[in-house]
Amino acid sequence: MRHSMANKKLNRTSEHRKALLKNMLNSLVKYEQIKTTLPKAKFLKPQADKLITLGKRDTLHNTRMLVSKLQDIKSANKVKKKLSKRYEKRSGGYTRIIKAGFRYGDNAPMAIIEFVDRDVEAKRIDKKKKNPSEKADKKEEIKVTTA
Repeated sequence: MRHSMANKKLNRTSEHRKALLKNMLNSLVKYEQIKTTLPKAKFLKPQADKLITLGKRDTLHNTRMLVSKLQDIKSANKVKKKLSKRYEKRSGGYTRIIKAGFRYGDNAPMAIIEFVDRDVEAKRIDKKKKNPSEKADKKEEIKVTTA
């Protein structure tokens, strides 16, 4: 019987599960929306909601708890400064899971987990802007080296 067994094991060892959770939490805080499998999204949702609740109470202990859960000071600062202010009036339910079909290779159910009232621009943080002049410079360099 599975009495008092709250979390799914996700077919991983405990260390791998902890690392997976930490990386997914950091990605969710950074981009405010990630695409993953449905069981992983369901595993991540309560932990992400608890992070926002920790960030809403401004104490030294909660700040240290955030840093220990995320292992990233930038993500912890974003939770404390931006996300906790955004959800100040909301008493829970900071994330939502949207089912997104099935993966092509193994037919795994996919889902998008995102913050409610998310910042759409946060998804583009790491993407570089394409400049047409840079492409032209690269083409000229290639022509010079081949000639």
